[in-house]
Amino acid sequence: MFRFIALAALLATAAAVRPRLDGRIVGGDDANVEDFPYQLSLQSYGSHICGASIISSKWAVTAAHCTDGSSASSLSLVAGISNLDESGQKIKIAKIHQNPQYSSWDIDYDISVLELATEIELGSTAQPVGLPSDGSDPAAGTDVVCSGWGTLYEGGYVSDQLQSVTVQIVSREDCNDQYGSGSITDRMICAGVPEGGKDACQGDSGGPLVANGQLVGIVSWGYGCARPTHAGVYSNVGALRSYIKEQSGL
Repeated sequence: MFRFIALAALLATAAAVRPRLDGRIVGGDDANVEDFPYQLSLQSYGSHICGASIISSKWAVTAAHCTDGSSASSLSLVAGISNLDESGQKIKIAKIHQNPQYSSWDIDYDISVLELATEIELGSTAQPVGLPSDGSDPAAGTDVVCSGWGTLYEGGYVSDQLQSVTVQIVSREDCNDQYGSGSITDRMICAGVPEGGKDACQGDSGGPLVANGQLVGIVSWGYGCARPTHAGVYSNVGALRSYIKEQSGL
């Protein structure tokens, strides 16, 4: 299933496409935005639906399935908050640069670059995350940190408090064994723990997966949440780095 919170119409559309995707942090801890200053809440008409990441004062990135079918005017971002009840910086979106190769069937090329209408005021609670080099691919076993406001367990309620969890990169070969040969493309990476219990979940979609200060992944999809048999699947930012540069110049 997708890992985002959608309005009823969007949920119906997703269900009609393919019942594969889910997206809050499972097995994590309460987090402070000062420790994750790149974290953004992507909102539809003022309600949280997905995460996103600051890559500069004028640009952000999220998952394409979070923006698919939406207009820039219906979406906004909130920066600098640990809790969804806080006000933070509210930023309008000028344009959605959704990857034209995005496929809602297999969730490939799942990235949108967001051009902001006004600049984010950078400070201790709002800072860009580093970007990996073009074509980079994090090695299996690498520790990575996922953060967001998604559900605390599969089928649960969205948390108002930011959460974070550390998981490890799973090899593409092993992840394809879990999901079926060819399901995990070069534009995807997987992360989890062998025993399960730690993962992104509903509401985390579009949010960051970070290793050593760099955005290596974007929360994308998975079967359920935190299952030992299926790792979480993320957009591979290294494989999509050229698209970010084409749109933003970064």
